[in-house]
Amino acid sequence: MKMAKKCSVFMLCAAVSLSLAACGPKESSSAKSSSKGSELVVWEDKEKSIGIKDAVAAFEKEHDVKVKVVEKPYAKQIEDLRMDGPAGTGPDVLTMPGDQIGTAVTEGLLKELHVKKDVQSLYSDASIQSQMVDQKLYGLPKAVETTVLFYNKDLITEKELPKTLEEWYGYSKKTADGSKFGFLALFDQIYYAESVMSGYGGYIFGKAKDGSYNPSDIGINNEGAVKGAALIQKFYKDGLFPAGIIGEQGINVLESLFTEGKAAAIISGPWNVEAFSKAGINYGITKLPKLENGKNMSSFIGVKSYNVSAFTKNEELAQELAVFLANEKNSKTRYEETKEVPAVKSLANDPAIMKSEAARAVTEQSRFSEPTPNIPEMNEIWTPADSALQTVATGKADPKQALDQAAETAKGQIKAKHSGK
Repeated sequence: MKMAKKCSVFMLCAAVSLSLAACGPKESSSAKSSSKGSELVVWEDKEKSIGIKDAVAAFEKEHDVKVKVVEKPYAKQIEDLRMDGPAGTGPDVLTMPGDQIGTAVTEGLLKELHVKKDVQSLYSDASIQSQMVDQKLYGLPKAVETTVLFYNKDLITEKELPKTLEEWYGYSKKTADGSKFGFLALFDQIYYAESVMSGYGGYIFGKAKDGSYNPSDIGINNEGAVKGAALIQKFYKDGLFPAGIIGEQGINVLESLFTEGKAAAIISGPWNVEAFSKAGINYGITKLPKLENGKNMSSFIGVKSYNVSAFTKNEELAQELAVFLANEKNSKTRYEETKEVPAVKSLANDPAIMKSEAARAVTEQSRFSEPTPNIPEMNEIWTPADSALQTVATGKADPKQALDQAAETAKGQIKAKHSGK
């Protein structure tokens, strides 16, 4: 989550696909000559430009252009584009979370991409779907992530790992003593709680036959969602989760408990691999556990993508660069440098990637997961849903009462802010 709110994937290609992967889209000589001397600006994620260094150099040489790479926090790039784009100081290509696509398109900030189906088919279905708005494509996936289970091997071995969330409840009952804990998760946030609620039949938005979201059909308070929230409440009510992991600072408390060896397992994401390694924790990573009904806990798939700014003056060249950066060859190189799991289907079983425990866990967990909804109405879900779950966690309201209120608030906000579309 992190990718989503503040964020699953993962065939040798035909000769034509390999040609595209190696060289990018073909151009006519006249198109090539018209691009000569142009300059493109790419906004890349913080500390991730090393992943595209070689690709950028190859593209510059192939097209006789200059590509300037600027690092910016990827979740904030759309905010900057709103100001810098109209001023003429924005990027040609940027990177952003998939759940921001709908809002960006509504605001007219992104160009539609016109790429062939064989290019789109390179990527996992979930990741390419995150880039679609009204059946139109607005980006190409470059990395995916899901939440996974981290466990401390010095406290619990792989063979001892409970298989279900209910078994983790039992394990925590025996383990938690107020200073040390068994299993922990930020279940007071819908980004994490949806993993449980959806397993019992809850959902954020219903879907039409074509796969598009129906914002008038909200399922965060249906029978299954309430059942999931009731299970979540047990962890807090029985003292298995400390009060400190409720609210805005909860993520810091949860991560500290894990790095201090005071929690056997937590739900987090691949964004913490480096931090936990530096902390010296002897950890393992695996997919999320199952529920008592036999279904695996789900998660939101966060997708990072390359997108073309609506303000670019080099639309065709910018699109070619986005396609080139996200192709199979450059996606693998980017993984080798950044360790972010690529969205290219053929890389899901690549030995160089699958030797990573984190990559294997993300790939497996993605089988049970869906993209974070990318429509603008999703912005009206986060706050009321989180507020409801916090009242559930603190025992101030029963799950049905809290979730009914959250759904009512979300529907009201959607009607007020989005009914004029």
